[in-house]
Parts: sequence; C-alpha cells; structure tokens
Amino acid sequence: APSQVRGDRLALEVRVVPAALRVGENALRLLLRDENGEPVTGARIDAAVRMHGMGAMPAMGGAASVSELGEGRYQADFGLDMAGTWQVEITAQAPNGESLRAEGSLAVGTEGVRLRVAGAAAGPEAATAPSAPRDASPAAFSFPAERLQKIGVRTTRAELRPLARSVRASARVAFDESALVDVSPRVAGWIESLAVAAPGDPVTRGQTLFTLYSPELYAVQLEYQQALASRARAATSARPERADALVRAAERRLALLGIAQVEIAALAKRSEPFEALPIRAPASGVVIEKNAVLGAAVNAGDRLLRIAPADRVWLEASIAEGDLALVREGASVRVTLASGDGELLAGRVVRIAPQFAAESRTATARIALEATSVALRPGGWASVEFNAAAGEGLVVPSGAVLRAGERSFVFVALGGGRFEPREVALGFEMRDAVEIRSGLSAGEEVVSEGTYLIASESRLRAALEQW
Repeated sequence: APSQVRGDRLALEVRVVPAALRVGENALRLLLRDENGEPVTGARIDAAVRMHGMGAMPAMGGAASVSELGEGRYQADFGLDMAGTWQVEITAQAPNGESLRAEGSLAVGTEGVRLRVAGAAAGPEAATAPSAPRDASPAAFSFPAERLQKIGVRTTRAELRPLARSVRASARVAFDESALVDVSPRVAGWIESLAVAAPGDPVTRGQTLFTLYSPELYAVQLEYQQALASRARAATSARPERADALVRAAERRLALLGIAQVEIAALAKRSEPFEALPIRAPASGVVIEKNAVLGAAVNAGDRLLRIAPADRVWLEASIAEGDLALVREGASVRVTLASGDGELLAGRVVRIAPQFAAESRTATARIALEATSVALRPGGWASVEFNAAAGEGLVVPSGAVLRAGERSFVFVALGGGRFEPREVALGFEMRDAVEIRSGLSAGEEVVSEGTYLIASESRLRAALEQW
C-alpha cells in the first residue's frame, strides 16, 4: 500500500518500486492531487534520499532524478549504496504556487516508505507507513492508570538515530612479531657452554648466551693477531702504515662473523686466540624458542634462540565472516583480559588478515594496545569489543521487545491507558537498544519498562474472558 501525506491544499501519495527496497537502483512513484482530489500536472518535484555521515563513514546519497509521467504522476529514481535506513525528503510545488513538503525514511529490505508532513510532530497520527496503521487492532487492550503506575510501566518514543553495532570476539595475546630477534651463528662449530636453560628465561642485551668453538673463528682470530704483530714491526720501519690495512680487514672480518667489539678488544691484548668465543644477546627480552643444547654441533644460519621483547605484545582476534564488514583498520577496541580483574583496556585495529581460516571461517584482526600497567602474558586470552557504525535506523530500548520464538513484538501505547501488541522485524542489536526494521514508525510510543508484566496480565485477562 502507498504512503500518503496531506497538506492544506495538496495531497501526496508515494509508492516504492520495487516494493521491498534493495541495494542498487530504486524508484519512488508519486501521485500529486489538489484539495479537490484532481491530479496536479506540471508541478515541480524535488526528492532526495540520504544517509548522514557517522564517524569515519561519509554522508551518502543525494538528489533523486525526477521525471513527470502524466496525470499527476511523477517518478523519482535513486540508488542505495548500502543496507540500512535512509532519510527521504520530498518537496512538491504546484503551478499555482501551493507547496507540500514531506520527510521520512525507508530501509533496505523493508516494504514501503514512512512519511509525514515536514515539521509535523511525529507520532501514530502522523506516521503513514503501511506497517503501522492508525487504527488500533482488535488485539488492543487497556489498563487503569493506577494499575500501570503500580506495576511500573514506562514508555519511550521510537526514534531515528545512528546505529552502532557491537561486534564481540575472542583474542589471543601474542608477542609483537615485528620485534622478534633470532640468534643464529654465522659459522659452523660446537656449543661449549650454554647460559640459557629453557624457553621463558629473561635475557638482557649484551649478555652471553653461549660460547662457540669454531675452527673458522679460530683461524680468523689468528689472522687478526698476525696482522697486529705485522703492524707492530712496521712501526719502526720507513713505512709504518703499511700493515694498517691488514689489521682493519681482519678486524672487519671478525665483526662480520658476529664477534662483539669487546671480544675483539680483548683478543688484541692476548698472545693466543680464544678457543671458544661468546655469542651475546642482540636485544633484551624473553627467550621464546630454544634449539641449542650443550655440546651440539651447529651450522651457519641455524636458528638456535628466538628472543621476544617482554613489553611489546598485541592481540590476535578471530572475527566471524559475517561481522568482518563491520570491522575496519584503525577502529577502536575495548579489551577485557580473561586473567585480569575486569579492567578495560583500549586498543586499535592495525591490520586485518586478507584471508579466512579454512576451518573456522574467521579472519584475524591484529590489535595494538595502548600503554597499560597490566602485565600481559602471551598465550593468554581476552575478550574484545568493536563498535561499528551501521547507518541510521529506528531504535527502541532492548527492554521494549518481547520475543516469542522467531517472532518479536512491542506494545504500542495508544494513549488513555490503551496498548496494542505489534509484531516487528528486528535489525541491528546494540548494547541497550535494538533497531526496528518494520512494524513501527518514528515517534510512536512503546512500553520500555514493564513489558513482561503487561504481556502476562493481558494474557491472563484474555484467558479469564474465555473461561
């Protein structure tokens, strides 16, 4: 059924094509009549369908393309870029100067359009959506005012407002992989001593992790000491600088093989090479992987130890396929640790994996935490919550909705203690509110507190009347 609005001298009837709005191309079919019910031709019709910007999401939509079809009929073509509720504005100006302005909303997947005269108070008498008739249904019932006060019934107006859907997921605490450091020898040899007992041991930068005996290292040390001896002999000759290049080359080779400067300086004061040289920690942190044992033979490039910084962690959250479109990089996140005392931490999404896990059909969102005094243990679990903007919609408190299996209802307050049960279609569910996709109009009052008491008492009355 079409929606109708009436001004002082003009009446406008609006029908949606297709009947249920879709993402993509749609149209409004308009019929404009004068106060005598005659079609108005040659009128100027302006129509716009918009969704206001929210947060990082820009405003969408704009003016529709209007054409006259004849006999007071007009068509406004428009496109919808995404699902959700869109605002509608229509202005009709007849050739004689009379005008009518209407405003309202329409939603993807919902039949019809809700309209009222622009500037009129929203309410059941002003709403013209097909899903919200003016007349009370036969199921309407009434309560004395004192009874309503006694059971604590409160009502709230349904209102259009930005939707912020909460997406919840579990997340694993993990080391910041961008800061991991591997310890790998650059020559083959044997581990002579080992200072790291097991994964989890803390280490500090410059600490000796193990000592390595290597024939190649021994030979390079010997070359360095021979170069130093040559430079000492050349100091008393006519060309004292001739051995400097040999010393620099031998020293550079030791450094490239991973020998610390402190060992090179100590070697310069010795008469013989070290049999085993210390391999030191390149960074402070915690050993998270250990592939070294005392006396083991190792090859160049073997990863013997992996070190992770103890103070740099991130969260890896598993996002369901159906929720992924609502999570964006840069989005803020609320984090609750499973092992904590309920303290809320703040974080930010820094990366979303480009692929889904084959078995779980989830994608990983990496979350960087802001500075916190809470000690986070990698391998632990946390609960994360994203707040995602989802357009604008008609919203009522969660307590106003009564669920019965797969069907949902609200009690519409008709005034004078009278109420009408109304079936509604639900959309996004938020922390303390729920979107109504159809069955209710902006401005209508619904029971928000005492819903179950109203339902119970109305059922009891109906049963007693039939008994």
